[in-house]
Amino acid sequence: MVMKMKSVRVIINCIFLAIGSCGGPLMLRLYFHNGGERIWFSSFLQTVGCPLILFPLLFSFLSRRRLEEQEKTSLFLMKPPLFIASVVVGLLMGFDNYLYSYGLAYIPVSTASLIISAQLGFTALFAFFMVKQKFTPFTINAIVLLTVGAVVLAFNSDSDKLANETHKEYVVGFLMTAGAALLYAFILPLVELAYKKSRQRVTYTLVLEFQMVLCFVATCFCLVGMLASGDFKVIAREAREARDFKLGESLYYVVVVFTAVIWQAFFVGAIGLIFCVSSLVSGIMVSALLPVTVVLAVICFQEKFQAGKGVALALSLWGSVSYFYGQIKSEEKTKAQETQLSQLPVTDSVT
Repeated sequence: MVMKMKSVRVIINCIFLAIGSCGGPLMLRLYFHNGGERIWFSSFLQTVGCPLILFPLLFSFLSRRRLEEQEKTSLFLMKPPLFIASVVVGLLMGFDNYLYSYGLAYIPVSTASLIISAQLGFTALFAFFMVKQKFTPFTINAIVLLTVGAVVLAFNSDSDKLANETHKEYVVGFLMTAGAALLYAFILPLVELAYKKSRQRVTYTLVLEFQMVLCFVATCFCLVGMLASGDFKVIAREAREARDFKLGESLYYVVVVFTAVIWQAFFVGAIGLIFCVSSLVSGIMVSALLPVTVVLAVICFQEKFQAGKGVALALSLWGSVSYFYGQIKSEEKTKAQETQLSQLPVTDSVT
């Protein structure tokens, strides 16, 4: 029964991650494509949907209160060490959202997705040092391939620029997105480390609380940026003047709301998978969804798909499959060793 529940949770979080990983970048690109220009505001949208997490938390609280009739039910399960960790991760996530939004404002979604695929290699590297994740030849192969893919994209930058964009803007956008991939790769094992060092039993409810605090802090971080850049003064004007929102302000705000909801699905799925399995599996899922995002970006925004981008996609897929295959072989080897040990005869010795 426990294994069945775990499988159900893994599937649910994979669905959330798939919706957010594919839909989130497309919604942000839609915002910029149709006249949106506010970097801090688009960063803010990535985590502002966190109040949605209050609904499952409320359901969990009511369920616990029914089961704990003789005890006082705590409204929140999170203890200070994990709370502090969620605040730190939230600040890093807020900055990561800014880097990603800045990059997506100047480069195509398909290019950004291919750059982000490099985070799997970085995640493996950080996980090796932070949570003692073992390296295999397949892991090293994946890191090399994903890195080479990003380099191929960099050398083909001139043919991939958006309309009315300078080479300098493209390079800055490329570097910002690469920085976002690197920072996100650090955040994933950091969350896993926080779970391991929390000194309390980590449940799915606790994971949702961690996600709630994380996103709230990231939202406040971006809110400060919005205040500093004066975004609040121009959002209403931007909604009125956005050049391609044919339904006017109403469609602008529909895009804004859906962007917040879809990105929240991504974060719930990513953090949930870290709890259910590991940070590396979460990173693998993001990389595995890469082809879907690239194809959707080409279809929805008629983005160019030159030979260089095709080579980068092939290398990214090769790297992801290599890593995934390596993980399967490693698990099979571990299970075989456990089976052999369980079959060894037990003998009593008399000293």
